[in-house]
Amino acid sequence: MTDKKSGEELLAEVYRNTHYALTSISDILPETEDEELREELLKMHEGYEQISGKAAMYAKENGLELKEPNALKKAMMWGSIKMNAMKDDSRAHIAEMMTQGTVMGITALSRSIGDAEGCADGEILSIANELLHLEEGYEKTLKSYL
Repeated sequence: MTDKKSGEELLAEVYRNTHYALTSISDILPETEDEELREELLKMHEGYEQISGKAAMYAKENGLELKEPNALKKAMMWGSIKMNAMKDDSRAHIAEMMTQGTVMGITALSRSIGDAEGCADGEILSIANELLHLEEGYEKTLKSYL
C-alpha cells in the first residue's frame, strides 16, 4: 500500500531541490572565472536537469502537479549569491557556497526520503535516491575545490 500524499511530497521535494540547484548554478556561473570549476558546475547543472526532467515526466504521466519553486526565495538566493561572489569570487569561496547549498539539499532530501520510505511509490523513491546519490557525489567533488 503506497501513500499517495507522501509520494507526491517526496516528488515535490525532488523537483524543488533540483530547481533551486539549477537556479544557484545559473546564478553563480557568470561569477566563476576558474575554468575547471565552471566545467564542474556545468556537469552538475546537466545532472540536476536530468533528475528534474524525470520528476516532471513522472508527475505528468501520473496526473500530478508540481509547483514551481517560490519566486521570492529564488530572488533572495540570487541576491545572496551575487553579494557573496562580489565579496569573494575565489574558486574556494564559490565551491564553499555551492557545497553549503548541496548539503542543505542532501539534508532536506534525506529527511523526505525517510518520511516517505515504505509508503511512497517505488519509482518516486528511485528518483529521489538517484538525486541523493548525485548530490552526495557533488558534495565530495566540490570539497576538492576548497
